Amino acid sequence: MAAYKRKRGLSGLADKKAKKVKFVADGDEEEQDENNEITVVPPVSMGKWTNKERVLIFSSRGINFRTRHLMQDLRTMMPHSKADTKMDRKDKLLVINEVCEIKNCNKCLFFEAKKKQDLYMWISNSPHGPSAKFLVQNIHTLAELKMTGNCLKGSRPLLSFDPLFCLFLYNKYSFIFLQTFSTPRYHPKSQPFVDHVLTFTIADNRIWFRNYQIIEEDASLVEVGPRFVLNLIKIFQGSFGGPTLYENPNFKSPNMHRRTLRLATAAKVREKQMVKDIHKVKRKEAKEDLTKDVTADVFLTPAEEKPVHIQTEAPPPKPVKKNKHKAFKRQRMQRK
Repeated sequence: MAAYKRKRGLSGLADKKAKKVKFVADGDEEEQDENNEITVVPPVSMGKWTNKERVLIFSSRGINFRTRHLMQDLRTMMPHSKADTKMDRKDKLLVINEVCEIKNCNKCLFFEAKKKQDLYMWISNSPHGPSAKFLVQNIHTLAELKMTGNCLKGSRPLLSFDPLFCLFLYNKYSFIFLQTFSTPRYHPKSQPFVDHVLTFTIADNRIWFRNYQIIEEDASLVEVGPRFVLNLIKIFQGSFGGPTLYENPNFKSPNMHRRTLRLATAAKVREKQMVKDIHKVKRKEAKEDLTKDVTADVFLTPAEEKPVHIQTEAPPPKPVKKNKHKAFKRQRMQRK
């Protein structure tokens, strides 16, 4: 009964706020026609704002330009979001709960950068939890995509989940996306229109995020952006910590992935070097075979074998001729 009265009260308010407008032909105020009189419907967002969900979107230091643009796109797409300055790397993650309390936010999207190439995203229900940690891959922003789709800023989205979210494995964290990305009804900064869809699709053990515009004429979908892929790492019971509720067994850290790529590249280099060495040995053997003539010894006759004479006595000494030294010319002159 109370719900019925509340509904009647809102409809009565709408009847009171409705305006009647009269059109006058050729600028003559005296000529008025009752058929041209229309009623302007009051805005839909005259209801009461009850769902006070607020999302804090910020990051740590060390992010690149693509992550910064992605955060700006999410803030534009989510009118119930708030921004904050970058958090220092030395601070612990539990400090984020205090920041959310200061900003009067009960949800948080925190982007954590590591090694200036890996990006992690925390989705948390502050301050009591739960929270989930994802690895963000394949980021494409609105300015980068340049899609033909477009939607009204501040409009409320439809959230479309893959049928695999009904399973117990994915149902654990589907409500986190539902509460974080859905715009509360009658939010002051929101528009009372639904003209785009946020899709969460599961493929290759990852969550693929897409944003599509709903075409009014034929209800077809045109992608707007941004787009990214989430790879689940862990789900925690608390906010940014606590006992682990679920750990993805298929997750492979980026360091291990890069190490695997390096080992595969090194194995290819070693294999190429081995092939080169084998070709080098084969070429050397081929050159040796060509230089050696097999028919060169055909016309050679063996020499006669001589008996081996073994000398047991020492040979006789050879006579030594005494050289008669000739006198110098001066000596010969004196003798004469």
